[in-house]
Amino acid sequence: MNINIDTTEKEQEYLIVLDGELDLYTAPELQKVLDPIRQSGSHDVTIDLTDVSYMDSTGLGIFVGTLKDLNQHDRELRVTGVSNRILRLFEITGLRDLMHINEASEVE
Repeated sequence: MNINIDTTEKEQEYLIVLDGELDLYTAPELQKVLDPIRQSGSHDVTIDLTDVSYMDSTGLGIFVGTLKDLNQHDRELRVTGVSNRILRLFEITGLRDLMHINEASEVE
């Protein structure tokens, strides 16, 4: 179980591109990247899940914590490239209504 994390800082936004599986074992790696960004509150955050093949509730927890911290600083969390399978997790938990989510293309 691996995850690759690529972070690009733009003027007012961090773009974080994930590749692999986001689960109990790999979530701490993403947490290490997001912690300083969340605490500074100076940038919006976009997380690209196009190449994420699997995500569990641990990954969802990271999104919730990030959203909460960013909202305290009037910043936004955007999630892009969400597959139908992962989108379903956001829908079941009600998180789809709380953050900006852009689905992946119809081809999966």
